[in-house]
Amino acid sequence: MGRIWERASAGWRLTGPGGMIGRMDLAQQRVALVTGSSRGLGKAIARRLARDGLAVAVNGLADAQAREVAQAIRSEGGTAGAFTADVTDERQVAELVAAVAASLGPVGVLVLNATGPQPEAPLADVAWQDHLAQLDFFVKSPVLLGRAVVAGMRARRYGRIIQIDSEVADRPPPGRTAYATAKSAQIGLARSWARELAPSGITVNTVAPGFIPVERHADETPETRSAYLSSVPAGRMGTPGDIAHAVSFLASEGAGFITGQRIIVDGGRSLGN
Repeated sequence: MGRIWERASAGWRLTGPGGMIGRMDLAQQRVALVTGSSRGLGKAIARRLARDGLAVAVNGLADAQAREVAQAIRSEGGTAGAFTADVTDERQVAELVAAVAASLGPVGVLVLNATGPQPEAPLADVAWQDHLAQLDFFVKSPVLLGRAVVAGMRARRYGRIIQIDSEVADRPPPGRTAYATAKSAQIGLARSWARELAPSGITVNTVAPGFIPVERHADETPETRSAYLSSVPAGRMGTPGDIAHAVSFLASEGAGFITGQRIIVDGGRSLGN
């Protein structure tokens, strides 16, 4: 059985029967922190990395949802912890990374997936604060987390950083100014990090999903999905598992010579019609 760590009022506590670890001793296991993994793409990524043998720190704002994902990983024989934290807050990020290190081990794989509301509005109605809200998730949060984990990765001469960006950076629809701008900034950040960190054995890559229906898209109309599907050469909608497969590869030992790259997972849509 695995271990699950939950945040209690007095700090972090171990829960689950027996105290056994799953698959291998934590000292031998790589640790992955997946932000925004209590649902959606992050949930699929967390579960896939656990199946790959990593100990996974599940992060989200909803404690119950994070614990549910960690429990699902544990039920499959994996090792997981549930860590509630706002990854746009500097103090909470520092506490998060310290708690993961204390309970599971130092972070060796960082998946930057957290996102927030993505409102649509015409340019005339988009305020600077709207831009800052998107930059908080796609630039500020990666910077805070990167600063918190990179020193340890450098000391161990090993690290995998994978950022989840979006096809919107390449094909921004009307009304997505703030989101598309922040995603473009995130791509630039990842490429800069890749060049700087490569000599330390740390790879930095991004995965760019197309439209992958998850919980946040529950209100999308069948017409919207059908119109998007008609532009996908592969003839199907993508799934969270498609994104998780790409992240799994970039997080693997075998991907150590791949850095500064962007994998677009969209069924060929970026090829154009």
